[in-house]
Amino acid sequence: MAEAETALDTIAEQPWLQPIADPLSTAVHQAYESAGDAGRQIKNAVHGVWLGHPLHPVLTDLPLGAWATALVFDAAEGATGDRVCARAADLAVGIGVAGAVGAAVTGLTDWSETDGRAKRLGLVHGLLNLSATSLYVTSLAMRRNGERDAGRAYGLAGFVLACTAAYLGGGLVYRERIGVTHADEGGPKEFTRALASSDLPDNDKRLGDADGTPVMVARQHGALCALAHHCSHLGGPLSEGTLKAGSIVCPWHGSEFSLRDGHVINGPATHPQPCFDVRERAGAVEVRVQRPAE
Repeated sequence: MAEAETALDTIAEQPWLQPIADPLSTAVHQAYESAGDAGRQIKNAVHGVWLGHPLHPVLTDLPLGAWATALVFDAAEGATGDRVCARAADLAVGIGVAGAVGAAVTGLTDWSETDGRAKRLGLVHGLLNLSATSLYVTSLAMRRNGERDAGRAYGLAGFVLACTAAYLGGGLVYRERIGVTHADEGGPKEFTRALASSDLPDNDKRLGDADGTPVMVARQHGALCALAHHCSHLGGPLSEGTLKAGSIVCPWHGSEFSLRDGHVINGPATHPQPCFDVRERAGAVEVRVQRPAE
């Protein structure tokens, strides 16, 4: 276990990966931005805003499952020479390749909105998946040309690389916390002072502290709204973001949340931002964990 963690740390700290990652990430951003509003909508869909969590892990199951199925049928074909097993293996390889394209598009889009260690580790994860897919494309071509032994060998090599990439993907989720919410959870159960009313002018926002819970409090047209301070995407400080009409934009990666209920308006965030009940009393802005309307 310690050796595996050391390997992940070694990959994540490789300095030569950054000069590759940065231009590629910029190119992904520019590709979506060049399409204007349509590009923004497509990007939101690819991130999985509509789904409520990242779309990428949903699609990664398709190539891994299909290629695992192909491995079983390849073994059966090698042992028996059964042509039905051969056709089933080829079909599974093709389905896996098609699924890998979708996983690559969603993964690349999500990866472009990461930084530091996660960006470097994610780059290696993506390169391994690209290599695995290339091996399977070669495998499929060989199978169709009648070179079935070589095709099966390329498929086995591709499966090993895909599993290695999947392990790195697990490191991105469970160690780097990519794709999980970074928003502050919990908070005071009863109304608790977050900041003085005089510290929050109209059409502005401030960072408040409610008994140790950081809260982004905004006042627009006299109405108060309060959201968890750290962005659900990667923990950016919402109090330093851009206040728009009815929404707040994270300063780190541009995720936009509704001030009214915290739902995601624009990604890369896919998890909604926790909201607080908020009131003004005795010269103070008070918040508590949101409850159903009483």
